[in-house]
Amino acid sequence: MSHQNEGPPAFRAPPLACDAHFHVFGPADRYPHGGVNEKLRYAPPLAPLSDYLELAQHLGIERFVFVQPSAYGRDNTCMLDAMREIGLERCRGIVDVDENAPDALLAEMNALGVRGVRVNVSPVKPSEPGFSATMRPRIERLDARLHELGWHLDFLAPGWLTEELFPIFAKMRCSFSVAHMGMFLAKDGRKQPGFQKLLDILKNGDGRMWVKLTGTYRMGTLPTMADTLPMARALLEAAANRLIWGSDYPHLSFADKVGSVQLFNLLGDWAPDEGTRRKILVDNPAALFGF
Repeated sequence: MSHQNEGPPAFRAPPLACDAHFHVFGPADRYPHGGVNEKLRYAPPLAPLSDYLELAQHLGIERFVFVQPSAYGRDNTCMLDAMREIGLERCRGIVDVDENAPDALLAEMNALGVRGVRVNVSPVKPSEPGFSATMRPRIERLDARLHELGWHLDFLAPGWLTEELFPIFAKMRCSFSVAHMGMFLAKDGRKQPGFQKLLDILKNGDGRMWVKLTGTYRMGTLPTMADTLPMARALLEAAANRLIWGSDYPHLSFADKVGSVQLFNLLGDWAPDEGTRRKILVDNPAALFGF
């Protein structure tokens, strides 16, 4: 759904508002996608930076955090090229790299504005108790290295796995973010145990955890996603200063089911207060990403 067909947003973004989670996809001949054995979750669309910037202008977004999409595996070229185009003053990035990537590569990425590494497990992966143990060596190695750089770890995982990762998070030294509200499904309500644990870490933890209000259509029920309201409000009550928002553009397999303006407007429902929205869109991302 094109934002041009959706009309203006329901509220005005504050100056220096940040979209803290979106993707760009370049032409396939320049940026081939997927590794040799990569089973792609989706066929990458063409979603160049110019299209995204048009949407950002429509929403009043002035700062950008690029996130490496799974389709490109660990080849971050498309995203890094886009970051070079925007420049360090207005953008940051989250890459996917091997945990043993050379120091020189990380230093080069740091200079471009990269501030985190993504740990990405398909949000539709069926429950496999104990799976988090297979992730531990990579997480521990990244944690040790990223802590020195002042970067953070960015997690996307289905709710059952997010919950399983909490004890691993507790032992990390780095800050970390959890995408899509932890991927706890809204239809299961705010009382579900995993989500309650998430709230507890936000409220009573040591301040290293950030929660992303992103990918709402992956955890909320379409078409309106109205069932996300109680969960978003619970997060706001727990720690409004630990939440960041992202469009998750171009919405990949959901592009024909949701609109970018519609997703932005949800934030207005969750946080009717302008001061709270300024925290989520300006102050919090500035703190996490160092704008």
